[in-house]
Amino acid sequence: MSDTDRFPTQGSTSLRTYTIVAAIGFIAILAVGTAIRLAARDDLHKQTIANQTLTVNVIRPGGSAADALVLPGRLQAWNQAPVYSRTNGYLRRWYVDIGQPVRAGQLLAEVDTPEVDQQLNAARAALATADAQLDLARSTSARWGRLLAQEAVSQQDADERRGDFAARVAMRNEAAANVQRLQTLTSFKRIVAPFDGIVTSRSTDIGALIVAGTTTTQPLFTISDVSHLRIYVSVPEAYASTMRDGLTARFAVSDHPHRTFEAALARSADSVDPASGSMLVQLVYDNSAGLLKPGAYAQVTFDLNRDKHRAVGAVRIPVSSLLFRREGTAVAIANPQGRVKVQPIVIQTDFGSELEVTGLKPDDNVIDNPPEDIRTDDQVKIVRAGRPGHA
Repeated sequence: MSDTDRFPTQGSTSLRTYTIVAAIGFIAILAVGTAIRLAARDDLHKQTIANQTLTVNVIRPGGSAADALVLPGRLQAWNQAPVYSRTNGYLRRWYVDIGQPVRAGQLLAEVDTPEVDQQLNAARAALATADAQLDLARSTSARWGRLLAQEAVSQQDADERRGDFAARVAMRNEAAANVQRLQTLTSFKRIVAPFDGIVTSRSTDIGALIVAGTTTTQPLFTISDVSHLRIYVSVPEAYASTMRDGLTARFAVSDHPHRTFEAALARSADSVDPASGSMLVQLVYDNSAGLLKPGAYAQVTFDLNRDKHRAVGAVRIPVSSLLFRREGTAVAIANPQGRVKVQPIVIQTDFGSELEVTGLKPDDNVIDNPPEDIRTDDQVKIVRAGRPGHA
């Protein structure tokens, strides 16, 4: 055996070393790549699981918040009367202006009515003529009655005289009625207040033409009784049943920004307007101090005080949390671990955007806007919790 066969050359040794190093490098690269792929697959799996878990917003049922209903209202005078003239003419003089208090029967203005005065004079002259003709017809009828008794005239002639007398009586009555009518029109020259109140408008002046009996005529004055005020409020249908006799409401007006006033519910229309879906109610405020003005807008707050009438265990939830199932109305609630339970409920009162229901507890996590296909034991992720009406 030669020395070459027994001892490898330096080149062969280097080749084997390079081969071993390359194999080790390849294995290392393969191991690192495999590890990266495994890690990526694990991340993808986790992401897939996370995407399959529904993210939901939850609310806590309300029930302890005060039941207050705030609605706009308008103040109106207890009595309000536009005052017109009942006769034609020209305004001679006015005696009151806006803001002045007046008493019932107080003179507000006088109207000059020359045409009516002339008509009254003519009617009185016609009445005098009718009286004279009636006296003549009366004496003539009496005379012919005596002649008939003596058989000096015929029955026909006597009947004609009696008929003429009856006609003169009727003519005299007609003339007297015309005089009374014109006297009544003449009395309308004095425009008086219909009741105690305040002059809230005056739309005439001295010399203005007064035309009576047209629908477009503007009232000369407006008298308002502001000792009490009526407050009209349109209450949504959902709250109509809460409007009870004796209910007290608080209201505020813009000209007294730091004060609230109280008014009592006097009556309601007891009927829902189909156009607006609301019921008109009337409250009464004692304005004897004269603080408030008719025509003003008010923000009316009804304290419904429903705690006395709430069903046992009743809470409030938004309508957006409802589920309608074949078994009945329900909601979806989630436990702290995110496990879903579909809970049946019973609706007690519909408040429009909120419902008063039984079957829930105040600490339940009610899912808001749940998907229709949500089922019991589904897994969800809770991202927010609150109470109805709270941020």
